[in-house]
Amino acid sequence: MTKRSTDHERSKPPSVVIHTHGCKLNAADSQVLASEFIGAGCVVVDDIREADIYVLNTCTVTAQADYKARKALRSVAKINPSILLSATGCYVQRRPEDLLDMTTDAGAPILLGNAKKDVFVKEVLNKYSWFPRGSASEVRIAVGTRALSRTRAMLKIQEGCDQVCSYCIVPKVRGRQTSIPVDELLAQVSQLGYEGVSEIVLTGTQLGTYGHEYPSMDLVQLLKALCDEPTVRRLRVSSLQPHEINEELVALWNNGILCPHFHIPLQSGSDTILTSMRRRYSSRQFLEAVEFVREKIPGASITTDVIVGFPGETDEDFQSTYRLCRKANLNKIHVFPYSIRPGTSAAYLSTHSDPKVIRDRSIQLRQLSTELESNARQGLVGATRSVLWESRQILDGQTIWTGLTDDYVRVNTVSSADLRGSVSLVRFVTGEDVLILEEQIA
Repeated sequence: MTKRSTDHERSKPPSVVIHTHGCKLNAADSQVLASEFIGAGCVVVDDIREADIYVLNTCTVTAQADYKARKALRSVAKINPSILLSATGCYVQRRPEDLLDMTTDAGAPILLGNAKKDVFVKEVLNKYSWFPRGSASEVRIAVGTRALSRTRAMLKIQEGCDQVCSYCIVPKVRGRQTSIPVDELLAQVSQLGYEGVSEIVLTGTQLGTYGHEYPSMDLVQLLKALCDEPTVRRLRVSSLQPHEINEELVALWNNGILCPHFHIPLQSGSDTILTSMRRRYSSRQFLEAVEFVREKIPGASITTDVIVGFPGETDEDFQSTYRLCRKANLNKIHVFPYSIRPGTSAAYLSTHSDPKVIRDRSIQLRQLSTELESNARQGLVGATRSVLWESRQILDGQTIWTGLTDDYVRVNTVSSADLRGSVSLVRFVTGEDVLILEEQIA
């Protein structure tokens, strides 16, 4: 553990560790923070023990997410008592007072929520008494991708949400929905491609609302513009609502650039619960969206989110969700036990489920997800896919590389070559192991 420098000694650039909790939108924000720290002359590192500054980008979508944030900060303070703690993100936006006691020898933590992310780096460095050599805001966003050791870049196209589902705290911590101008996005994408990024993931709170402020601009038009950018190799859309999926949108996936993976949130297979949640689709619309994607893009993978134990959920409501997930033959289900979020209308409902019931139903749905994922993987044996290689480990003297297929399946291969960041055409040998057929260095 390194003793924290005194003001007099701070001619040496501070080292910064950045950890991200929650969604891909947070990951995109962390890339920007990394870029700004680098632009200010800092060094982004992985080792907490040797770092001067710790940054946590928090999530608050569930009580468990809040707990993870507090646990992470306490753990870092224990590992390196002299480190300067700081946090931003949704939990800090909602309840910064929960983190005020996370002090170290450097003093109280710096807590600035989403609304102040634009000045976060400046405030942290002021507290540390490091004065940037240049304007951090001028640094290219792509720098953060490399600093955070990412092979895929997260590109925020919009944030905020006007839908206000009854269970969701996001509108209060992310604000009203706003879109990033298309010219800015094209410039960022061009730079990312120039720097060798092989896959760009479009992130946002409500991607389908992109361009609502601009005439003649929507998600379809944006995707067309991005796919026409010559440096783009793979483009992934992180999430779409069932009612946003239509012929014009899905037709864009014929270009070979858009990854054949659709994340379509369900939340509940009961129309009664969907109405209480204030979702804008029915269980039938969800199933029709899944079937439409499968018809138009054979082999596409489809994943979903489900909230278990929403207030008023009966056993029959849960069974409707279970049956619908099985009928849809999904590739994976992300299961979220319902968590009361103070400030949401669902928190005031009087029909909250017993925690044991929520736990038991969550186990059942996760078991179904495991079964569906296993079936999907076995169905890939003998098939070919493209893989972006991300990381490696040495096992029994062999170098095992892990990567992600275009349809969002995690796979492994054995290779002594440096595959990181490259895209290869592969054939599935088992549900997890693949053989490289052709390699393209990204």
